[in-house]
Amino acid sequence: MLYFILLIILSALMTSFMIMKEIYIKTSTMAIVMALGIITEGALSNYFGSKFFTLGYGKVISIIIFSLWISFFISILTSLFHHKFIEKHYNDPLNRFGMGTWIAGTSISGILLAKHFTDLLFVAKILSLFNSGLWTMYIFVCIKTLLTAQRAQLLKKAHGILLLTTVSTQSIVLLLNTVWIDLPQIFNVCLVIIGILLYCISLFFIAKRYVSRSSTGRVATHWNNTNCILHGALSITGLACITSQAINPEMILFIWALACLMFFLVEGIEIYRMYERIKLYGIRKGILTYDVSQWSRLFTFAMFYTFTSYVDPSSKLQAIVQHTTLLTGIWVILSLCLAELLMLFFSSIAHPKTSQIQRNEQSL
Repeated sequence: MLYFILLIILSALMTSFMIMKEIYIKTSTMAIVMALGIITEGALSNYFGSKFFTLGYGKVISIIIFSLWISFFISILTSLFHHKFIEKHYNDPLNRFGMGTWIAGTSISGILLAKHFTDLLFVAKILSLFNSGLWTMYIFVCIKTLLTAQRAQLLKKAHGILLLTTVSTQSIVLLLNTVWIDLPQIFNVCLVIIGILLYCISLFFIAKRYVSRSSTGRVATHWNNTNCILHGALSITGLACITSQAINPEMILFIWALACLMFFLVEGIEIYRMYERIKLYGIRKGILTYDVSQWSRLFTFAMFYTFTSYVDPSSKLQAIVQHTTLLTGIWVILSLCLAELLMLFFSSIAHPKTSQIQRNEQSL
């Protein structure tokens, strides 16, 4: 009952603030829920064990996450009622893919409810049905966008946001296998395969965009934060396979190996990009700026950590990689999360009249 009261109070406060300030969230702002959710359920619970939730810490964080989900969705519904939905979320063909954060954010919220608030399991089941319908509409919109003349625009600007099609699909697998018992295995296999196919299509668009660029110096301005989803989408695919038992252990290890390779490749580019941005803009403007798309990095790091924690290594090298990741990864994730929250806080102070949620320069 105490947690329920806390949920009501926090949701009311957040929603009231957003309504009074007339805040319409960016399409991909739900990435905050995605990131905090997987950090809580995947990284923190795996590192600190069951006591993280039994002592109440995990439950309090989960309530905060679910309160954010409620307030964000009310903001989306408000934009619909005020006839701003098309302008905010649909007009830009690339931005439509950001609606995938709505599905993934709803999935992690439902998983937290189902696992740690058993009295609210029925709410998690309702959310799973709602989310499945939302996912169906989202995939239809994405496929339609890819098949229309607008794909020419996507080729010029494609980045990791396209991979939210895979993330949202595999999040549905995770949610349904958490709240429902004995799902038909063919159902799980079909969803996982759909997610993999969407990954391949998205990867094609992203690779074609960057291969066409001859100057590597452009990485400072043309490489997007969301490209880290290149490894995050592989990690959530592997986790969905483990949870649903859709494929055999050998294939899961293969996906993990791909995720590891992609992680080091993408994050290597990110380090080079950071160096280039510092040279161009200085430390403050180059890296110490808040952008909602940065939550995608937190999500992918935590997802890679979670996937790694469930893998059963078959070689000494794999065991070393797993041990190193689990030993150091949690502190990297927490440090990045703290840095992100601090940048959000100081940005809000520096620009009190303009919500950072509204004015992020680079959408997810």
